Amino acid sequence: MNNVRPVGGKLITASILFFAPLALICLILIVKRMFLGIGSVTALNGGYPWGLWIAFDLLVGTGFACGGWALAWAVYIFNKGKYHALVRPALLASLFGYSLGGLSITIDMGRYWHLPYFYLPGQFNTNSVLFETAVCMTIYILVVTLEFAPVWLGFFGFKKLFNKLNKIMFFVIALGALLPMMHQSSMGSLMIVAGHKVHPAWQSYEMLPVFSLLTAFIMGFSIVIFEGSLVRAGLAGKTPDERHLFTKLTRVSAVLIAVFLLCRFGELIYHHKLNYVIGLFKFEAWMFWAEVWLMTLPLLTLFLGEKRSDGRWLFISALSMLLGAALWRMDYSLIMYDPGNGYKYFPSAQELLISIGFVSIEICAYILIIRLFPVLPVLKEAQKEKSEQAIAQKIARSEQLSR
Repeated sequence: MNNVRPVGGKLITASILFFAPLALICLILIVKRMFLGIGSVTALNGGYPWGLWIAFDLLVGTGFACGGWALAWAVYIFNKGKYHALVRPALLASLFGYSLGGLSITIDMGRYWHLPYFYLPGQFNTNSVLFETAVCMTIYILVVTLEFAPVWLGFFGFKKLFNKLNKIMFFVIALGALLPMMHQSSMGSLMIVAGHKVHPAWQSYEMLPVFSLLTAFIMGFSIVIFEGSLVRAGLAGKTPDERHLFTKLTRVSAVLIAVFLLCRFGELIYHHKLNYVIGLFKFEAWMFWAEVWLMTLPLLTLFLGEKRSDGRWLFISALSMLLGAALWRMDYSLIMYDPGNGYKYFPSAQELLISIGFVSIEICAYILIIRLFPVLPVLKEAQKEKSEQAIAQKIARSEQLSR
């Protein structure tokens, strides 16, 4: 990790100029919601007490934020130290994802000023799945903050704090590996109580927690590949080529996807629900097979030979895995949820802008932090020159062969 240092460069870039206004609009709308009520910005109603902010910002957002957790299992539990260089950027994304997920819960609460009661021991409702989820998420945000703390402690020269934190880091990492196992599975358990309101093809009293946990792992490894591919494209020549690590992570994700699909089809067959997802004119069938095919595409890349390590295929595979797992979460929590009594829901423009703004905040903060703090492994000038020379030689050889 000696080559980890700030990327440097301009802070105000085209990306910042594009996403910063969206982030600002999001913050303005959040202030409006806080003062004028949740009904001033959402299309929620008596049948839909939750909507886009929970289904996307929380369930999908925290799934995308599982990169740090997934790598913690790979590096510290299974002792795969070769992935260690990917840990810091994954932790940074996890910190943003979970923090914004917590913010989405806050603004989704009708009476948000009652939120402090949750932290009072006399008010604990230990029979609620939401209580367990909220406790685990709160503690995990603190854990990820501690895991990422060495970045800024070392940068600002707080050596004493840095050394003290290192002494307890083994406990912090162990807790960080455990907590998401609990709240990510509980996010599946939440919809069990919805009963018949969730479409039978997605409702499963036995498997929803398992499916939720598997998709968390899938999205965790996939987001590392996805973000790493974007960083490599945006900082070409500044960061080392980590495609060989991404290729191995794709294989791990493919195994998890195979297990997920096997369990998914097995549950449908065992409970005689396969008929729900077969039919050309069934909306639920289209949504189900969209999930399946999005997740199957990465499996097919394993048979593409040399293309398995191609940067474009790695990016497409990661994007496909993310979309497939995210669609499953959106389906079971919102799209395939029907409260009956004629209730309908579609997010308002302001709801959409707040969700888009959350993503914009994360992108802006991520870009600024990697430029200011030692998060990514950065090539030294000599290494950059060698890599540039090697690339030039490869291009020259390919041109000669083509002639």
